[in-house]
Amino acid sequence: MLIPIRHEGMHARRWPVITFTLIGLNVVCFLLTFTALQNESVQLGEVKERILRMAASHPELTLQPQAQQFVDDFKKRAPAVWERWQQSGRVQTPNHNVENPNQDVENANQDTQEESAAPVQLQDDSTELQQQMDALTAQYDQLKSSSLTEQYAFVPAHPKPISYLTANFLHGGWMHLIGNMWFLWLAGFVLEDVWGRPLYTAFYLIAGAAALQFYSWTNAGSLVPTLGASGAVAALMGAFLVRYPKMKIEMGWIWYISIIRLLRTGNPFRILKFKASAYWLLPLWLGMEVFYGALFGRSSSVAHWAHVGGFAFGALAALSVRYSGLEEKANKNIESELTLTSDAEIQQASDLIDQHQFEPAISMLSSYVQTHPKSVDAHMLLVHAYRGTNDQAACISTLEKLCAIHAAAGEHELVWKTYEDFMAAGGKDLPASVWLDVCRAAEKMQFFDRAVSEYETLALAHASERQAISALLSAGRICMKQLNQPQRALQFFEAAEKSPVPHLDWEQSIAAGIKEAKAAMPKAAAASASGLK
Repeated sequence: MLIPIRHEGMHARRWPVITFTLIGLNVVCFLLTFTALQNESVQLGEVKERILRMAASHPELTLQPQAQQFVDDFKKRAPAVWERWQQSGRVQTPNHNVENPNQDVENANQDTQEESAAPVQLQDDSTELQQQMDALTAQYDQLKSSSLTEQYAFVPAHPKPISYLTANFLHGGWMHLIGNMWFLWLAGFVLEDVWGRPLYTAFYLIAGAAALQFYSWTNAGSLVPTLGASGAVAALMGAFLVRYPKMKIEMGWIWYISIIRLLRTGNPFRILKFKASAYWLLPLWLGMEVFYGALFGRSSSVAHWAHVGGFAFGALAALSVRYSGLEEKANKNIESELTLTSDAEIQQASDLIDQHQFEPAISMLSSYVQTHPKSVDAHMLLVHAYRGTNDQAACISTLEKLCAIHAAAGEHELVWKTYEDFMAAGGKDLPASVWLDVCRAAEKMQFFDRAVSEYETLALAHASERQAISALLSAGRICMKQLNQPQRALQFFEAAEKSPVPHLDWEQSIAAGIKEAKAAMPKAAAASASGLK
């Protein structure tokens, strides 16, 4: 199973209030409706089963309009199943599953193969049979009229205006809910941060309705309800692709290993993590949805075409937002709001530091950075305040955070300058991820010898972490490409190969580096000998 874990943009300027609200509404709606949805699914499924049995065994019976439409829809979705039922005179249709919009057809095929249905008792009294059918169809109409699914889920054959909204907040099971909410969080909060709350809210609600409408076009006349936020979430994914095509997404590939692993480690699964850019990962997902939608059509238990429609809408909407200037305008409004609320506090803290009132300034700034974690000014003032109180540990910790802030903004010179301040203040080891950014900053500024030294120190200090492998490979690459030191490069590549950190995803790069370094060593030795002569 392949799942997204995180991406490089896991930060925002403000609290993602709308994203939190959407997740909360989905959870609350699920808790309030789940039991009722399950109960009515069972009741309605039993009535459907009896209607289909009688309709298949006694085609001469007259059905009420709603029941007739339901039977006709089932015939269209599963003609082969229906024909076998008529020939055999035995029918069993499954309970309706509100979580999966087309599960009826899939289960019907399974039940037919199992031959588990009991034959309908043939009766000569057509009047009595008709009375039974009338009673069943009346019960069917009554259950439908009081059903949450029929009232608030989306039914392509007769969609209610309110269902374009409500269907996006109903879910048929915990995994259905958790999966949608996780994707909503990953893609949603960064779009809320860049688009602003009003635009983001409007986009999400319209996208959900658009995805359902697209699903209706591809499933015209279907009476099977569909529900869930996946169409709207797919739209967020489409917008994410347009807005952040090069952003790296960390994926986890989880697979089952063996019972032996379970007994030895207590965990029968293994996870392999890797990173991939959005510009190929998300189109790959879309292609799979198109493939499954075209292959399985109405018989699928997943509304693939709702995902496709949502994704396409989200991508087009994101392009429109970008080129219409709405995004730029929203960003200016956000920055203006942040500036108005922050400037006064920053200025007040600065005045306190000028007056050598360090403790009040630290208290004010510490509170401020809780709501403005990326504020460079606040962290720099904190550094000055901690120096004023001779709190070396707090000063070093703040400089470490400043390194991370500058790295996230791609400010290589400021990253390096802050790191030098960190070292001058007595700092030694940075967290592996931040230190890796520092090394890359040195490399970007063409401080190649220093970059190699930092990569090597990082690898030694964090030998048990994956960043150590990345550091060793980077050091080897610089030695090969920039410093013409293949012998030294070989040492780094071989150290990476011997690392106890799992590195299956880097094995090819390590092997290629070793091969290239060994091939270059004779030439380097010859060049060195020639220079000595």
